[in-house]
Amino acid sequence: MARIVIASASGTSREQLSRLLSSSGFSVFRCCASGSELRRTINACDDGVVIQIGGLPDCKPDELLWDYAERVQILLIGKPALLESCEAPEIFRLALPASSQAVIGAVEMLSQLHQMRLPKRVGSEKQTVEKAKRLLMHRHGLTEPEAHRALQQYAMNHGMKMADYAAQIVSSSKRTEE
Repeated sequence: MARIVIASASGTSREQLSRLLSSSGFSVFRCCASGSELRRTINACDDGVVIQIGGLPDCKPDELLWDYAERVQILLIGKPALLESCEAPEIFRLALPASSQAVIGAVEMLSQLHQMRLPKRVGSEKQTVEKAKRLLMHRHGLTEPEAHRALQQYAMNHGMKMADYAAQIVSSSKRTEE
């Protein structure tokens, strides 16, 4: 099951949604009060479903999607004006007031989509990708999401698996060290 992260500036909203999801059989990984906390959480858990209730002053949903598109599914719950300001079509939106059934249905759907999208990387491939990200971060001063995105973009643009491109980076690093 996908890790569920709730993000809202409102403590009441976080608590209510957490209770609703728990009573419906979902396990909430973490609740976040700010965009920076949300980003740290995504980096720690690696992937999942993010449910953002209302706006966060330091984190626009479009920017979050840009940084973590391959790792998370995003459900934005808010007033119509907030939903309309969000440009990315990949972000699922739910207008307030939303029924409990609508929220649960959306979370179920996004959890299933997330599971289908997860890369089927196994131990050694995952380690290689992580090592390549660390090399890119060190060499080019990138953040972890930027390094991930750089690997992803290059692999997509050149029609190759991200793990294969990561292996090339690690291999070339070993050659330059020798």
